[in-house]
Amino acid sequence: MRKIPPLNSLKSFEAAARQGSFNGAADELCVSVSAISHQIKQLEAYVGVDLFSRKNRNIELTDAGIKYYPVLREAFDLLAYGTEKLLKPQDSKTLTIQLYSTIAIRWLIPKLPDFQRRYPEINVRLHTSHEDVDFSHSDVDACIKIGSAREAELDYSYLFTSELFPVCSPGYLQKFPAQLTIDNLKDASLLQVHPSKHDWLFWLKNAKLENVDPDSGLQFDSYDHALSTALQGFGIAIGMQPYLLTELASGMLIEPFPELRCSHLYSWYFVCRKEKSHLKKIKVFQSWLIKQIEESGDLSRLRK
Repeated sequence: MRKIPPLNSLKSFEAAARQGSFNGAADELCVSVSAISHQIKQLEAYVGVDLFSRKNRNIELTDAGIKYYPVLREAFDLLAYGTEKLLKPQDSKTLTIQLYSTIAIRWLIPKLPDFQRRYPEINVRLHTSHEDVDFSHSDVDACIKIGSAREAELDYSYLFTSELFPVCSPGYLQKFPAQLTIDNLKDASLLQVHPSKHDWLFWLKNAKLENVDPDSGLQFDSYDHALSTALQGFGIAIGMQPYLLTELASGMLIEPFPELRCSHLYSWYFVCRKEKSHLKKIKVFQSWLIKQIEESGDLSRLRK
């Protein structure tokens, strides 16, 4: 016989730990706060340790709770996935991938016809967002993201590490009476991607520039908008691969300081839940994606 605590107690604890409050768990499970408190006390009595420390109206996970929560979260995720697979077998060939709009538009979408030609039985559905996936709440199969491999319950496949570098149109340089240099970069109009504002700051730090404010110019919510504005000659954007392969090759955008490229703080990954990593549709897309990178001269160099 498996020694498993009452399911309602486990659900109440998992919800409260994820929400960070008994009130949030009560709203999610459509019960009273006192019911949540009762269920968690029942669970604590069953396992013989406190899972929450209660301070006035606030709660915090104890060391035992911190260890127990990811186990339950993974178990409930697996139950949800198994149930979804049982109820929707017709969707088993649909692969839903979340990624940022810029990498979708500027790199992946032009390559997808090759994937569909090779694997016509798999239907790829793209979901674009400026935010990273929260796999505990999202039903996407996988994502392409820039960040770090820090969540133990997820499977990370390393893709490459970008380089950061300023770019502008040839016409924008002609607006400067003298040649654009590091010393007069402070007089240029910098195009900032607000959700990724650390990119300009990191490049400026590596270039040892302290008198340049990247927030002084136009600000955008995506790299695609900032780079499109740079193409029109309205300023200097921070760039990275694979966003600029076409523009750099054609000369529509140029690097004013090619000697000052620096590696990004974070790397690109293909990410999915560990319990889904064995699925054929995910393994096939992952292998195809890595092959596309390895066959791209500029990106294969960055696959360290």
